[in-house]
Amino acid sequence: MNAILGVIFHFLGGFASGSFYIPYKKVKGWAWESYWIVGGLFSWLVVPPLAAWLTIPNFSEIISQAGGSVIGYTFLFGILWGIGGLTYGLGVRYLGVSLGSSIILGLCMVFGSLIPSIYYDIFPAAGKDTFSALVGTTWGLTVLLGLAVCIVGIIICGKAGTRKEKELSKGSLDPHGVAVKTEYRFGLGLLVSIISGVLSACFNFGLEAGKPMADVANTLWKTANPGEGEFLYQNNVTYVVVLWGGLTTNFIWCMILNARNRTFGDYTNKKTPLLRNYIFSALAGTTWFLQFFFYGMGESKLGNGPSSWILHMAFIILIANAWGLILKEWAGVSKKTKTTVIIGIITIILSVLLVGYGNSLK
Repeated sequence: MNAILGVIFHFLGGFASGSFYIPYKKVKGWAWESYWIVGGLFSWLVVPPLAAWLTIPNFSEIISQAGGSVIGYTFLFGILWGIGGLTYGLGVRYLGVSLGSSIILGLCMVFGSLIPSIYYDIFPAAGKDTFSALVGTTWGLTVLLGLAVCIVGIIICGKAGTRKEKELSKGSLDPHGVAVKTEYRFGLGLLVSIISGVLSACFNFGLEAGKPMADVANTLWKTANPGEGEFLYQNNVTYVVVLWGGLTTNFIWCMILNARNRTFGDYTNKKTPLLRNYIFSALAGTTWFLQFFFYGMGESKLGNGPSSWILHMAFIILIANAWGLILKEWAGVSKKTKTTVIIGIITIILSVLLVGYGNSLK
């Protein structure tokens, strides 16, 4: 039952992540950096402490008592994750949306899921899944098989996207349907995509670094609610600190873009639907945070191992591609191209089933 609930919670998180950009499409007359940082303030500054306040009594005390090392490393990984997200744009600019996204998401999935388990092989810790356990058990091998199948699915979707870019003359769109300027430079694009994929995985490293705070929240809840299992919302306290790091990176970059593009006036431009823009940006930012709200719930059911990160990434890719089909972003492509992306989606669904089955064996 825990494995089934974990998969359901991760699906809800993946749905939120794969859907959050849709409200941004309703924003009119603002530059990307303007609506991105307005939404980001809700994603990284407003909603996380609100969610922690609603679910974890005295969460601020847990943070203040965590110690400089825990807070520092959690915050640092948040900064690195923010850089990974920002360099994503460069990866798709130099490699194209499909190839760049495939490399970045694939690396993010592999590094985010496997590096912590390799680390705990070297520095063992109670309750942590090690790489040795993954390769030495039936459940672990099943999870790794699910990871491999998901990477194959990403490659297939990337192949479909490459065909789409060639067949459509309207230019490249990122996974959220936003136009991207493509300037093909394979060597530089590959380097930037590798950097982005590795750094994007740092969100999971941040969760690992901040686990002592989640453990305190979990212990307090279990003491107050004996016999009721693990605390569903334990990660909410960790998100507050990780997302401080993400806010730092994104805020600095968006302010630079506002200055460079002279778009500071967006925030008060009465020629645009200001109230509407703020509401939809806030809605997008809140939806973005919900991915990790449900991620934490899924992780509490599956454990803080590689399965949660694999499922999270798989559902994001699955939902983003499904929205592309629903919103007719694949209209006008050949039947072969559309069939290819459907095969990719089915492959990713298979990977989800494998990872879920692996956890049921565990």
